[in-house]
Amino acid sequence: MAAITSIDASQVGPFAAAITTLSADDTITFTPTKKQLLVLTNTTGGSLTATIDGSTGTTVNVAGVGSVDVSAGKAIAVPAGESRAVVLSTISAYCSGVVHITGAATLKAQLFDL
Repeated sequence: MAAITSIDASQVGPFAAAITTLSADDTITFTPTKKQLLVLTNTTGGSLTATIDGSTGTTVNVAGVGSVDVSAGKAIAVPAGESRAVVLSTISAYCSGVVHITGAATLKAQLFDL
């Protein structure tokens, strides 16, 4: 399990943007006061699904819907040869506590602080 370090994207001009290859279980630090973009890239020949799962996520109340169970995490399918990106604040209910990315060994990941 590796901790994925965020990349400061508020820099002027070009900057280094490290790419991490995911294992079966990696962690990220969700910072609610920052706009964070997680980019997942699949360089394999088959689809992979990463699950974003905060350790303390259980249920949340959603206006007009009621109680929603977030305990299983948010699954993000990444087709072969493609990338998917998510602004973490849009899935913040899945990012409480220690945030794990599981089930997607070999995906490439970058976490940008915008």
